[in-house]
Order: sequence, then C-alpha cells, then structure tokens
Amino acid sequence: MTFTVEQAKAAFPDEVVTRATTRLIRVPGLDKQVALITLDNGHDHTRPSTFGPQGLVSLNAALDEAFAAEPAAIAVTGKPFIFAVGADLSGVEAISDPSLAHEIAETGHAVFRRLTDSSIPTFAFVNGAVMGGGLELALSCHYRTLSESAAAISFPEVFLGLFPGWGGTQLLPNLIGPDAAVTVIIENALNQNKMLKPAQAAQLGIVDKLLGSADFLEQSLLWLAKVVNGQVTPQRKEIDRGAGWDAAIARAKAIVDGKTRGASPGATKAVELLELARANDLDAGYAAETQALAQLLMDDTLRAGLYSFNLVNKRAKRPAGAPDKSLARKVTKVGVVGAGLMASQLALLFVRRLKVPVVLTDVDQARIDKGVSYVHGEIDKLLGKKRISPDEANRLKALVSGSLDKAAFADADFVIEAVFEEMGVKQQVFGDLENYVKPEAILATNTSSLSVSEMASKLRHPERVVGFHFFNPVAVLPLLEIVRGEKTDDAALATAFAVGKQLKKSSVLVKDAPAFVVNRLLLRFLGEVLTAVDEGTPFDVADRALEPLGLPMSPLTLMQLVGPAIALHVGETLHGAFPDRFPISENLKKFVASGKTAVWQWDDKGNPSVDPEVAALWQHGDQPSTAEQLRERALAAIAQEIRIMLDEGVVAEAQDIDLCLILGAGWPFWLGGITPYLDRTGVSQKVTGKPFLAPGVASVPA
Repeated sequence: MTFTVEQAKAAFPDEVVTRATTRLIRVPGLDKQVALITLDNGHDHTRPSTFGPQGLVSLNAALDEAFAAEPAAIAVTGKPFIFAVGADLSGVEAISDPSLAHEIAETGHAVFRRLTDSSIPTFAFVNGAVMGGGLELALSCHYRTLSESAAAISFPEVFLGLFPGWGGTQLLPNLIGPDAAVTVIIENALNQNKMLKPAQAAQLGIVDKLLGSADFLEQSLLWLAKVVNGQVTPQRKEIDRGAGWDAAIARAKAIVDGKTRGASPGATKAVELLELARANDLDAGYAAETQALAQLLMDDTLRAGLYSFNLVNKRAKRPAGAPDKSLARKVTKVGVVGAGLMASQLALLFVRRLKVPVVLTDVDQARIDKGVSYVHGEIDKLLGKKRISPDEANRLKALVSGSLDKAAFADADFVIEAVFEEMGVKQQVFGDLENYVKPEAILATNTSSLSVSEMASKLRHPERVVGFHFFNPVAVLPLLEIVRGEKTDDAALATAFAVGKQLKKSSVLVKDAPAFVVNRLLLRFLGEVLTAVDEGTPFDVADRALEPLGLPMSPLTLMQLVGPAIALHVGETLHGAFPDRFPISENLKKFVASGKTAVWQWDDKGNPSVDPEVAALWQHGDQPSTAEQLRERALAAIAQEIRIMLDEGVVAEAQDIDLCLILGAGWPFWLGGITPYLDRTGVSQKVTGKPFLAPGVASVPA
C-alpha cells in the first residue's frame, strides 16, 4: 500500500469516494463470524460506485478490520443494484505526474491482492453492475456469486483505449481460459463495449454461483458456509497453456488488427499482457500491468477515450439546444408512411420502445402486408431468443397494423415518413397527410440529406415538421440527428427529443443544412478518395489510405454498406449546395448505372481483389497519389468542412460533431472524436488556423 489518507485526498480532491465498511455477521453452520465488506459511494443507484485513491484507502482499511477479526471468511458486496464499476475516470483526466500514475496503478494491485493472497477464504457477492476495476476486485477473491439481475458485466477498458490494469489480464485467462478471456477483454470491448448477461458470466466460469436477486445476500452467505465447510467445492477449468493459448493470442491479434489497425496502444498492450499471463506469475504480471498502466495514464489515447466516454455518457444525455422537456406532447399512437425495409425497422423500434399502436401505410396492400409481416417476424425472433415473453410478443404484434387509408392516422400523435428520397415525393406525402392528421400531430422525416424547411414550406402547419434522421441498422446505431426547420416550433422539437429518448437513442440537435452532420462529413472524405481514384490512384492504395486512423471500415467498404446509389444521391444534394467542395465523380455515376454495389470481390480464402467489371468501366487519370498524400488531403478536407459547419452553426459545438461521428459512424472511442484527433495531429491548426477544442480537452494537461 503506497497511499496515505492525506496523499489520496491530495491526488483526487474531487473524488466521489466509495466507502468500504466492515461488519461481522453470524451465518448458520459456521462457528466463526463472517466479515462482510460493503462498498457504497453514498449516492443512489444512478451514480455507480467507483475507485479512486481515497476509495482504495477506504477498502484497505476495511480489509485491515476484517483480517483483524480472524473471521471464517471475508466477503465483499456492493450497495443496491451496484457492485462496483471500476476506476474513477473523472479524476484520471487530471493526472499530470507520472509518479502519481504509477502509484495509482500499484495501489489497486496492492489492495486487491490482499484478497487473492489471503489464507482466509474470500468471496465476492456481485449483487449488481460490475465492470472494469469492480470486476477485477471480484476476480481477486477466491469465490464469486452473482445476482441474476445484474445489469452490466464487462471489461470496457480496451473500448476506451486502455486495458484492465488491476489484475484483469492476469486473473481472467487463468480462471476461464485464454480464448474466453480474449472474448471478454478484447472482442466484446471492441464490439461497442458488449456486455455479458449473468447467465453468460456463469457459463464462462467468471462466477461460481448464480443466485436470485430477491434474497441474494442471504443465499450468498449460506452458499459461503457450504464452501467453507467443504460441502461445496466450486469447479475450476483446466487451462491449456500450449496450443490453446497460442490460438487465443493469434485470435486476439487478428481482432485488434482488424478493429484498430494498430491505432490503439491499449488494445495492443492487452494482447501482450494476456500472453504474459500464460506463466501465471502474479508478481511479474502485476508489475507489467503497473508499468504499462502508468504509461497509458499519461498518454493522449486515454484522454481521447475519456473524452469520448464523457460525450456519450454525459453530453448525449443533455442535448445542446434542446427545448424544455415540459413542452413535449404525449405520443399515444405512431404512424409510419412507407412499408419498405427502413420504414419497417422504424415501426419495429417504435412499437418495442413506446409500446403504443403503430400503423404503416404504403401505395398498395402487398407492400403493407410485407412491412407488417417483417415486424411480426422480428418480434417472433425476439421471442425465440427469449428476449421477450410470449405475452409481450402477442401484445407487440397486436399493436402493429397496416392501412391503405391514411384516415388511420387521424388519431396519431407522431407520423414519420420513410419514402423515396426525393423532395417532390416527400412534399406530396406531407401535403396529403395534413388532410388527415390533427393539427398538433408531429410530422417527422427520416431524410438523410434533403431540406426539412423546404419539405414543410407548402404546409398549413410547417411548425410541426421536424427532421428525425436514423442511421442504418436502426436497431444498432444509437445516433438520432434531430433537425430543426426554419419554422419548427419548440413543442415539435421537444416532442422529437422526448420520443428519441424513449427510443433509447442519443439525439443531437442539427441545423437544417444539406446532409446534416454525419453524411456531410462522410461524403466529404469519400469524395476525396473517389477523386484520387479518378486521378489514377489504385483502388487498394486509396482504400487503405486511412488505415492508420483505425476506422471501423475502409472508405470503399463503407460505400458498399451505405449503397453506392445512396452515396451518389447524397453527394448530388451536397454538390448542388457546395459544388466547389463536393464534386460528382463521373466514374461513380457509371458504377451506379451499371448496377454494381461493390468495388471489391473476395475469393474463398477472404482475399480481396477489384471486380474486373468495375476495373473495366472506371477510367483512371495519370496523377496518382500515395496513401500518405491522400490521407493528408482527406484529413485537411474534413478539417475544412468541420470549420465551415461550425461557422454555419450546424451544431452548437465541435463536441456535437464528435458525438455524431462516434454514435452514427462508429468513429473509434480511443481516437476521441474527429476534432481532438485533428487538433492533436496539428491538422486543424494547419488548415483552419486554430484548434477546434480548448487546451487540455482530450489531451494530456500542460
């Protein structure tokens, strides 16, 4: 133990301290008492317990008291619904002294290891959410129980550009095997911080006993007594330290390379530490974790990850510019115009989240039937996966219907259109709707690029029209761009934000500008890539030019996912508004006209090559760029476009652009959003004459 109470307070003066208190309790079947340590930060369950220096000092003192009592066992549990969710990240951002970073890393190991090295049996009663350092605390104990209602179980560190640094990389693979540890520590983290369900944690062997939540503590203590008395012996997996470990590390390297392209030092270090754990020497493993953690705590990458974390967990919950929520109107029925795939996905989302009647309409009964059938089929899939009960499935399906007659929208409070992306078509849809819906009903458009103001310009009530732009796949991507038209009133906007929250989306207020935020920026950099190809840059060179950024997919793969026809359509909208910055590739026009959807084709071994038909139709110039030249050019273009967007007031601040790209385009957490990346690399200063963010934001403090 290296911190004193005074040093801990000085290190993180604003820490929300998680206090550890020890009490001795009698348990039937045991002669000696059990020392039960409870973690509690004094807040309700909306503020999870975390560990900063003062929290670690408090836990160490509680352990002193527990060991002094010489109990039959020592158990650690949390406050209601929460075990502990890791390190106090709010204080980490302020660390500027390398020696302090080293002390924090070392202290966590020293305190938690007391439970591992204890001659008295130690137990973790994981009664609720457990992540990061909280999970490492549980792993440090000899045995673990878990509540069936625990809401969140994960190691999110690699997602943030870090790695589990208080024992996780050493303890987990030696408990559940290296391949399963790779899944939990690396694969799940890089898959948008995927959480484990309690049953999955038990199946993997992370915990020894899954118990009901109603009397979880009582059941855990009774199970503890059986373990201490030898009536129960928890099983441990036999660990393959040879070929199995080799295969797991190879898989980890492939995942990290595929997801980060080497751009996240935390992910790379996690792989190294998992390999080191093969020797099962905690002295060496913990020393390596401490050294690496101390280095990363001082690195820009961690600041970037924490910046992203704060955007998603704080700013996204309080959207800049959103009207007072008290102005929002109640939504008791939803109408969806269109019954294609996007409209059907929207209908499914609305009925699942709002649990109100949803009615679809389209130009003929066959399309309507297909749309309703899709929603019912997806509900049946949820039932098959046991994510909903039979009763809920029946209720949800009963709420979804279709009608050729728009009179079915007469009592709808919120109607969203998802029809063909053409202004005249959308104006006609809204004009027709006004003859049926009540005056206060909100009319929303899922347009990806067209003017919301122009769409509403011919209506009797343009004030109720709002942009409501989802990202595909609707069920997965959390971003919702909410667009305020020139005449959109506060009540319509407040209702849109309230509905977005009910849909569990993160909403960002966007000015009515061509292609809004995400599509405008994606098309700007995709335009640079396609222009470079037109000029003579080989497809493979252009497509890998941005690899050092560690983006989730290459530009040409992104175009395939979005759909070349859609990319061309949005590009034409932007070209109409900003012809000097958004040129239209004649090659792309020919590509779309040919019906091709992908530049690449793959052989049976997964090796890509350019489709010969695409190569034949694409005319190349004689001025190729290198990958580095194209990367510089693309980043400069993005920096220029962001500065213009901020000057135009498309969003309130640069942070909102970062939030949009993280949530809508999968911009990696560890890069900290596009604007801090451009600041750190000097591109914003070079291109626009100044950084986008204030000093110290998403970077190491001066």
